[in-house]
Amino acid sequence: MNRFEIFNETNENIDIEEEKKIIEYALKHENLENVEFNVIFVDSEKIREINKKYRNIDRVTDVISFALEDDKSMPFEFGRLLGDIYICVERMKDQAEEYGHSLLREQGFLTVHGLLHLLGYDHMTKEEEKIMFEKQELILDGYGLKR
Repeated sequence: MNRFEIFNETNENIDIEEEKKIIEYALKHENLENVEFNVIFVDSEKIREINKKYRNIDRVTDVISFALEDDKSMPFEFGRLLGDIYICVERMKDQAEEYGHSLLREQGFLTVHGLLHLLGYDHMTKEEEKIMFEKQELILDGYGLKR
């Protein structure tokens, strides 16, 4: 059984029910069972603070993932404790407008992007980027959040 929590630490209206459906679809798509993680929606100030503290980058970003599985010494008897995904609501809104797609599509993109990072995917090289972004698009298209 998968367990995830969604937190909205902003005053913005987030469609939590749709977020749950996106996550459930992505987990099923990736054949994941017995995973646990959190998705936290935050404002620009909070994500900038997190970015500066943990990544030494003093600027606002759209999504940050903290993957607990990076530390393989942590045993988990119940399954996989993946970590936390922080999504900046202001950047989510700005990017939806900038890319000309719905807010829900951008929300789904950032959620799936963050989840894939928790699962060990990255985009530091062109090869990694191709693999990760193709997987993202497959999940989003399959759910119905096409560009």
